[in-house]
Amino acid sequence: MTGGVTRFEDLVAWQRARALSAAVYQVTNSRSFSSDFALRDQIRRAAVSVLSNIAEGFERARPAEFHQFLSMAKGSCAELRSQLYVALDAGYLSREVFDTLLLQAEEVGRLIGGLRVSIARHRDKT
Repeated sequence: MTGGVTRFEDLVAWQRARALSAAVYQVTNSRSFSSDFALRDQIRRAAVSVLSNIAEGFERARPAEFHQFLSMAKGSCAELRSQLYVALDAGYLSREVFDTLLLQAEEVGRLIGGLRVSIARHRDKT
């Protein structure tokens, strides 16, 4: 569907979103963070939503639908970034861990944005 990619697992945006999700799970396993069930579960859901929406949209094999799912993935990425601030403010994340996760999330958001632009061009040609 995009640049000869035949599997969503080959998309760099999905790969980076997967790494971000793994990092979020690792951080939220800490004792202090894991006691806040609501925030822990919400931040995990947002992280998983990013890569899940990329995968689901890709598998639909229609540019318009893929674009829509990429929009949802980008929104989930923004939600995750916002929740990282909450976790920082609550003292669950050190500034160093926060900065690392935020940079990862920003990179994923940029990759999704670039992919959306590419898909929109492809969609508009068909």
